[in-house]
Amino acid sequence: MKAIERKLKELRANVRSFGSAVVAFSGGTDSTLVAKIAHDELGKKAIAVTISSPLYPASELKQAEQVAKKIGIEHLVVHTNPLDDKVFVSNPLDRCYQCKLNDFGQLKKVAKSRGFREILDGSNAEDLQDYRPGLKAKEEMKVKSPLAQLGLTKQDVRMISKALRLPTAHKSSSPCLASRIPYGEIITMEKLGMIEEAEEFLKAKGFDEVRVRMHGNTARVEVSPKDISRLTSAGTRTAVSKRLRALGFAYVTLDLEGYRTGSLNEVILR
Repeated sequence: MKAIERKLKELRANVRSFGSAVVAFSGGTDSTLVAKIAHDELGKKAIAVTISSPLYPASELKQAEQVAKKIGIEHLVVHTNPLDDKVFVSNPLDRCYQCKLNDFGQLKKVAKSRGFREILDGSNAEDLQDYRPGLKAKEEMKVKSPLAQLGLTKQDVRMISKALRLPTAHKSSSPCLASRIPYGEIITMEKLGMIEEAEEFLKAKGFDEVRVRMHGNTARVEVSPKDISRLTSAGTRTAVSKRLRALGFAYVTLDLEGYRTGSLNEVILR
């Protein structure tokens, strides 16, 4: 048996053992795989729940709805607003903990109303290596992570997703917009809007892997290293600078190290 087939078989058995489950569903590569397997193995005893809030681009919610429909799993959207929480808005180091605690609380309510046993998320083995206060909330709320539990890496998830012909097999990750704002800097609707529009503009230009980090009135743009030369070409560079300045950024800079996840955590992990 090929390694990929063995891992898929183990994942199916793991999810099947839960009996019934609510899947924390963003429409990303990881949660889509979990939702797909949950639907296959648990049928009507599985539901995908997406948290909709100002922290996530509207385009991501639309994609999540499309993916859930393709999978065939029942899909529920729960609307929240973390900006009503003064602690979260202050942007502390455990910002993700505060947010995830609320999100998982919402999923708990859905599970209770449906009589479902477990809450599943798409955390993979590599997620455990970064600074992720949200993992503490997951543990406290007893959320299960079948991908991480089986030691599946991002590459494993992509390979299995490809084998299952899922549309998210090669989708770039898209964590919440607040992750673009350095800890300690206040989170506002205006800042989130600027970041979302800036990233959507760059994606429309063909930059799939992109982050616009907001340092005060400065935008620090991260794109894949292979795309840096294209971004700095005269026409593109001018267009990007003009658009981001129009959004309210006084300065537009390029991170020469290129795109990488969790770059704002590099300071606290030194």
